[in-house]
Amino acid sequence: MGLGKQIRLNRIFSHPSGNLCSIAVDHFTVYNIGLPPGLRHIKQTMAAVVEGRPDAVTIHKGIAASVWPEYAGQVPLILQSSGVRPDDSAIEQFAEVEDAVRLGADAMAIVAFVRGATEAQYLRNVADAVREGMRWEMPIICHVYPRDMNDLSIIYTPEDIAWAVRCIVEVGADIVKTPYCGDPVAHAQIVADCPVPLVAAGGPKMPTLRDALQLMSDAVKCGVRGAVIGRNVWNDANIPGAVLAFKAVVHDGQAVDEALKLMA
Repeated sequence: MGLGKQIRLNRIFSHPSGNLCSIAVDHFTVYNIGLPPGLRHIKQTMAAVVEGRPDAVTIHKGIAASVWPEYAGQVPLILQSSGVRPDDSAIEQFAEVEDAVRLGADAMAIVAFVRGATEAQYLRNVADAVREGMRWEMPIICHVYPRDMNDLSIIYTPEDIAWAVRCIVEVGADIVKTPYCGDPVAHAQIVADCPVPLVAAGGPKMPTLRDALQLMSDAVKCGVRGAVIGRNVWNDANIPGAVLAFKAVVHDGQAVDEALKLMA
């Protein structure tokens, strides 16, 4: 690993815990969910996220160029590069590693869906990003999700999560983000078998913040190196408080009820 990549990774994993608690506000085209308030009011959302001081923020390049200058240097930036959907109605790259370098990012994110006929296409896209990342000393974090090709839903079985992680390790990503499988013994083995940092996805929108924090607490106990959380933060009425609560779970191992007290 070159010095440039090491510096960027050290910025992302700068907390003494060695874990990452990052917030992703990159769901617009990828998830095809329209414009809920947390995405519609992007300036206010970004201000609230930064107020909570996450370890990094993941956004697309247009938001980075138009909204992020106010926060430049305050929080590490991860540039999201993908415009993809589980049904393959979109398999596009909206940014390249050079864009991440020009915008001052500390890593570039890319999304991959595995299982199904397009699995190799997604993996090739990740491999291409990794190759360019090596040239520019830019870490690549892959957000990978296994699919049920019958209904195009994300699946969480341990075998499929393990397959997703191994696919991304094989093509060379520096960090892998994938859902928690729900089985602590199986997930601990997935973590143990992963030779690069493995972080947990924040999951679908949970009924309550407590549920989302409990999911993350369970994942951290399995040894993941942190989490990248999206809608369970920016869709919350108290965004800065939600960031603080997730940080307490991810970095300090606090019990969920204790973490929730930070919402006050």
